[in-house]
Amino acid sequence: MPFNYDPTNIFARILRGEIPNKTVYENDHALAFHDIAPQAPVHILVIPKGPYMSLDHFAIEASPEEQVGFMQAVAEVCKIAGVEDGFRAIANTRAHGVQEVPHLHLHILGGRVLGRMLP
Repeated sequence: MPFNYDPTNIFARILRGEIPNKTVYENDHALAFHDIAPQAPVHILVIPKGPYMSLDHFAIEASPEEQVGFMQAVAEVCKIAGVEDGFRAIANTRAHGVQEVPHLHLHILGGRVLGRMLP
């Protein structure tokens, strides 16, 4: 599958500093910030700084350093957010996954019992 990244998407614009965000954590390879429409008491997005559309795109094309940096950011966000009782990590992908922004973003949700993922 070809990956045609759109550099005008909102997360690319956030990474370029064109749109403000409420940063939770940042390292060389990832940025984490509060979701503007939280679905749980804790709802933080973690995005890679590289131009990756989806989790599979990231897994195929990101360097090992980018992949490790991204996962380290996820771990730091969970620590900062205090979701030691549990959390959900969701990466919606393309049309059937109801992905709204064509830049990989991992939703970290927690702060309460979330219930079953699908009925």
